[in-house]
Amino acid sequence: MKFSSKIDRCQLSPIRKFAPYARAAEKAGKKIYSLNIGNPDIATPSAYKEALRSYDAATVGYGPSEGLEVYLNAVMSYYDVKLGVKLEKGEVIATTGGSEALCIAANALLDEGDEIICPEPFYPNYSTFVTIPGGRICPMPTTPENGYRYAVREHVEACINEHTKAILVTNPGNPTGCVLTEEEMRIMLDVAKEHDLFLVCDEVYREFVYDGSPLRSALQYEGYDQNLIIVDSVSKRFSACGARVGVLISKNMEFMHHAMKWCQARLCPPTVDQIAAAALYTVDEHYFEMVREEYKRRRDTMVSRLQAIPGVQCKMPDGAFYLMATLPVDDADKFQMWLLTEFEGDATVMFASGEPFYATPGKGKNEVRLAYVINCDAINGAMDVLERALREYNNK
Repeated sequence: MKFSSKIDRCQLSPIRKFAPYARAAEKAGKKIYSLNIGNPDIATPSAYKEALRSYDAATVGYGPSEGLEVYLNAVMSYYDVKLGVKLEKGEVIATTGGSEALCIAANALLDEGDEIICPEPFYPNYSTFVTIPGGRICPMPTTPENGYRYAVREHVEACINEHTKAILVTNPGNPTGCVLTEEEMRIMLDVAKEHDLFLVCDEVYREFVYDGSPLRSALQYEGYDQNLIIVDSVSKRFSACGARVGVLISKNMEFMHHAMKWCQARLCPPTVDQIAAAALYTVDEHYFEMVREEYKRRRDTMVSRLQAIPGVQCKMPDGAFYLMATLPVDDADKFQMWLLTEFEGDATVMFASGEPFYATPGKGKNEVRLAYVINCDAINGAMDVLERALREYNNK
């Protein structure tokens, strides 16, 4: 049997591919510190669960392909009140998580051989989203030494060629935690507009910026409506990853018309979860302040512990809840397998190996992405294990 050459070019997610080995280790009685996946342990606001409990329709039926009005109105109100951005009907489509929003954008924009520019390291599922419609990622290299910053006009324009259709950025960044300044965002928008490209902004971590600066969205900049696509989600903002409810936003009506073709083909996003997700947008600002402070404590704890381990290098992230670290190992994948199958002790650590976060061959082999989504006591426990494991691994 023959399979698609496009799916053959895709890889398993580095965030999930070791899950079978982790389950086996857990069955053997080992505690797993899961730093590989952005699945926060902070409680989902009770408004979500109350909305689920109060749902009493006789049938869970199909909703509109663009999403339920109650959810779309909640999203539009958030953008209006918190960001000063007025959105109209037709400019917002509900999606099955931010992941589907990215899939829709890629399939609406790309033909075989087209390219999307993306700063690396980047969220590895972007590779799958871009590859399936026949595209490829053109990597824009960054370095930890300059804080993974990429919004330099000359660097971005050097990546543009006749195959380029869009630029894709995560702001705040996954996996680097890089947060664009107002000037840097303006540069990215200007380059996209001047070269007749789309700028796809994945803004799911918007609420998690730790320097006290106001919330920002690319939508707040005037004059770029036809070039801008926004991806958003309740998953991270409200610690509701399993809800699988997101949103695709653009004022480019031709793009949104094409996006609706996908939406109608998949019928509709989850009906009940949209209703519960709409309730999440009723939580007050105190919730976000509490969550930001908690993540900041976790970030500071993890960075402090990592920087004290011999041979480990990492930078302080400005936002989101991830960081990239270089480990004193030859191959992070091999080290992860050893941690799950050979490392002795009652606990071990999972991370996401760094190589799939790059499109440039050979990069990231001894790097890892770590998610500081567990509490500080657990982070300290994980760092104790990691420090001992690195010592034993390099002495074996």
